[in-house]
Amino acid sequence: MVIQLITSIVLIASVLLQSGKGSGMSEAFGGNSNQMAASRGRGTDAILAKVTSVCATLFIVVAIALVAIQ
Repeated sequence: MVIQLITSIVLIASVLLQSGKGSGMSEAFGGNSNQMAASRGRGTDAILAKVTSVCATLFIVVAIALVAIQ
């Protein structure tokens, strides 16, 4: 159950930190999304994409395992 909680928090954070194709989270708070996109390298986006994929897979596996043991 703790693994599910940690995985969900990391998954939410990794999705929110990714730069979107349109306006990002900074646009909601009055910032300029172009400044954030320019300062972030392509490496960070690739790492966040991998972290998101791993966390999503782990989240699904743990959810199925929790249902199976109940």
